[in-house]
Amino acid sequence: MLSLLLLGFLLTPASAQEGWEAGGWLGVSNYFGDLNTNLRLNRLHAAGGLAARYNFNERVAVKLGANLGKVSAYDADSDNVFERARNLHFASIIFDGIAQLEFNFLPYFHGSKDQGWTPYLFAGFGVTHFNPKAEIDNRWVELAPLGTEGQFRGEEYSTLSAGWVYGAGFKIDLSYEWSVNIELSARRLFSDYLDDVSTVYPDVEDVEDLHGSIAARLVDRSPELFQEDPDFFLLNNLEFPIGQEGRQRGNSKDNDTYVLFGIGLMYYFGDLKCPY
Repeated sequence: MLSLLLLGFLLTPASAQEGWEAGGWLGVSNYFGDLNTNLRLNRLHAAGGLAARYNFNERVAVKLGANLGKVSAYDADSDNVFERARNLHFASIIFDGIAQLEFNFLPYFHGSKDQGWTPYLFAGFGVTHFNPKAEIDNRWVELAPLGTEGQFRGEEYSTLSAGWVYGAGFKIDLSYEWSVNIELSARRLFSDYLDDVSTVYPDVEDVEDLHGSIAARLVDRSPELFQEDPDFFLLNNLEFPIGQEGRQRGNSKDNDTYVLFGIGLMYYFGDLKCPY
């Protein structure tokens, strides 16, 4: 997608429709990954951000943004019996900074009655900070330091990840200065640990020796479900415990993604152009 947008930028002539916009948006965030493999939308969270856009012409713009949201997922919500038996969950605040190249499908001129609206596509790059936590004993615990997949001390995964940004939107003017933007944007991270789940179950005793009993309990939470509903494992022909060493815990070949959807208000500064 990014190459197509760059081609559109190169082939689009410059025009008088240059200048900066700035504004903000509010909406929702949602996660897709190892703890949400069937694209559930049942755990949406509030999200929002600030943005600045530079219009090169009526077709092409670059937008910079800073965004804040939250993501979470629970195996208990899944229709997959293995995932329900796995019984993991997480929640994380997410903060990202992004830069994206936008291409307008239609010529877009601020304040124009006939050309003051357009759908658009975009692609770009971002950096996201996350910090997955899980609830245990009525408190939320940070997971990254606990080595729940056998990471040694000092080898914990990073809670900062770059990633691709892509999506689509629709913008329409309210006046020459003000416009409304509706946007659906995905972040495809270069990390598979947004949810603290990626590879295989480690040796639980090794985790306990390294990080303590809480960490060991957070590796495999199938015993909690077994205690509540032992028939679930019998009726679904599932081995217990789920967390046997070397057994698949997540899918490391498929990195995590989160999506932001929102409505924003942008202010156009007219002929205030980029000094470069």
